[in-house]
Amino acid sequence: MLNPEQRLASELKIHPSQVNAAVELFDAGNTLPFIARYRKEATGGLDEEQIRLLLEGLTRLRKLDERRNAIRESLVENGHFTDELSAALDAADTITALEDIYQPYKPKRRTRASVARDKGLAPLAEIILNQQRDGRSASALAQAFITAEVPTTEEALQGARDIVAEVISDHPQVRGRVREKALRFGVLECDKTKDAQDEKGVYQTYYDFEFRLDRVKPYQILAINRGESEKVLRVSLNVAERDWREPVERIFRVDSRSPLADQLLLAMDDAAKRLLLPAIERDIRAHLSETAERHAIGVFSANLRGLLTQPPIAGTYVLGIDPGFRTGCKVAVVDPTGKVLETATIYPHEPQRARAQSLALLQSLVNTYHITLIAIGNGTASRETEQLVAEITRHQQNVHYLMVNEAGASVYSASPLARAELPDLDVTLRGAVSIARRAQDPLAELVKIDPKSIGVGLYQHDVNQIQLTGALDSVVETVVNRVGVDANSASPALLAHVSGIGHKLAEKIVTHRDQNGVFTNRDTLKQVLGLGPKAFEQAAGFLRIRGDNPLDMSAIHPESYPIALAVLERANIEPATPAGKRAAALLQLQAIQPIEQLALELGTGVPTLMDIFEQLLRPGRDPREDLPPPILRDEVLSMDDLEKGMRLQGTVRNVVDFGAFVDIGVKQDGLLHRSHMPRGQSLEVGDTIEVEVLTVEKERGRIGLGWCAGR
Repeated sequence: MLNPEQRLASELKIHPSQVNAAVELFDAGNTLPFIARYRKEATGGLDEEQIRLLLEGLTRLRKLDERRNAIRESLVENGHFTDELSAALDAADTITALEDIYQPYKPKRRTRASVARDKGLAPLAEIILNQQRDGRSASALAQAFITAEVPTTEEALQGARDIVAEVISDHPQVRGRVREKALRFGVLECDKTKDAQDEKGVYQTYYDFEFRLDRVKPYQILAINRGESEKVLRVSLNVAERDWREPVERIFRVDSRSPLADQLLLAMDDAAKRLLLPAIERDIRAHLSETAERHAIGVFSANLRGLLTQPPIAGTYVLGIDPGFRTGCKVAVVDPTGKVLETATIYPHEPQRARAQSLALLQSLVNTYHITLIAIGNGTASRETEQLVAEITRHQQNVHYLMVNEAGASVYSASPLARAELPDLDVTLRGAVSIARRAQDPLAELVKIDPKSIGVGLYQHDVNQIQLTGALDSVVETVVNRVGVDANSASPALLAHVSGIGHKLAEKIVTHRDQNGVFTNRDTLKQVLGLGPKAFEQAAGFLRIRGDNPLDMSAIHPESYPIALAVLERANIEPATPAGKRAAALLQLQAIQPIEQLALELGTGVPTLMDIFEQLLRPGRDPREDLPPPILRDEVLSMDDLEKGMRLQGTVRNVVDFGAFVDIGVKQDGLLHRSHMPRGQSLEVGDTIEVEVLTVEKERGRIGLGWCAGR
């Protein structure tokens, strides 16, 4: 039997040595970002996603082995263990397969079959299963089992059939084969529950729904599950008789010449309807739900990654607006570091309609602080507020506005972190500050919010919340460490996601920084905080410090500083050499000496040396800067302005199974359906794309978009 590491290597199509190295590093307390970035030689260059899949697979296989061992112990304890069962357990590669093997021996609550066994009818059940032919009728055979507890032959035969039905239903090969057939050919059926309330017709699509299981989409499964839980839908799985009878009769053969043939057929029908098919339906519904949830979590994770990796707009004074009607629009001005300079509340919309006064105040703030960017939250009253802001941008060419995803802003505003950061601000004004800061650096601001509150996905409340939290936290961790964190300016929320840091150490860093001033190099960070060797090893490469050593602003790990300095020496330059001259010298060094030879001479691996060269060429590079910048607008459109065939620049706001919702500058996001995208094309939240207007349904507030040719 292959061990978990060997099975993973086979599943992931990588070498077993790579699996063993990654597992050893992880079991030794190394974090995933650290392994992926700084242990490439050990893992054979596995990237972060490969290592994540490897670790998830390892967890799954270890749980599988734990369950295998628990079942084996139970079988031994209860006297059922055989060499044949042992071999079957060893061959099982899923929890479902293990449970199928264990099913006949699993301790059960009192069943009709167990009652019949207690009455001594197990031998009669064996006679039916063996399809005995000795010339006697079923009634005659049952006569021998008449007792005070079983007064008639019919009761004896019924009890025996109950035992046979359970034996048939519990048989692992029967279960496995019927499940396989059901997954391929079964039909999921839904209809509306009588007298159910669905006033908005949310589940109308599923009132009369029939779809083969292998064609049902993950989002449909989640919608159906929600409709069922809200008692709007009644759901069932239809497995055709041919798909369950053939597997049963293959194992339990009916002998037409036996007087007990009809008894076995009756037991088969009873087994299917009462035991086997309901159990298979439960298994398959659970499997479909788990698969759909994993898919939804994957979509949510991809969307969150896109949102967090949106390019920052650095060095800009920003005016943030949290729109609203009755309670007004909250306004905040922040400087390039995110410091709050001024706040206000304006009432341009219903019911106050103080539009002129609101416009005057906004114009005054723009002039006073030399504002070039206005960030508008995309919630209630956002488009009405956009029309107000457009009056300013229309007359000032250097002023633009940006629609910002405000999801979770209210959650942040009421959080302990917001109270600590903005103690003098009313909770309602903190949202405007958050919106302004999100434009400056989406990652730094969004990490302050529970990822589940950001809302870039579908059915997030219907999936396993523990798995969702783990997946989203993993995305945040990946993005934060890929970008790197300035130890002298980052918030505790951002620092907490750095490899090896955590919340307590993040608070300690900020407290020391506030009381004693900035850190001057990575070594002082270690000394001041009392970091142990392991914690420093995990965190150092991801923390940036602008101070004594230029290498501290790079992603080069301190353990590789000697290699980096040796590279600089060979190029006849120093860490402080100006960027242009440094780049020219390094490129010349690469041109005259193969990197493999240089790595050998310097005593390091090629992957590490390549990373060092990249960082020396572009020290402190923020990978987000390589992505297209967000779309800045200076005029507002309405649905009345849209015409079929119009081409517009848009920002992807949400990606779902059936396409992507794109902000094209009108109140309603347009839907770019998957059928209108090139085959194989993928999008992420935050992508800027050119789209063509295909349809405009004003009365329904729907816009259909197409992919522009040539992209």
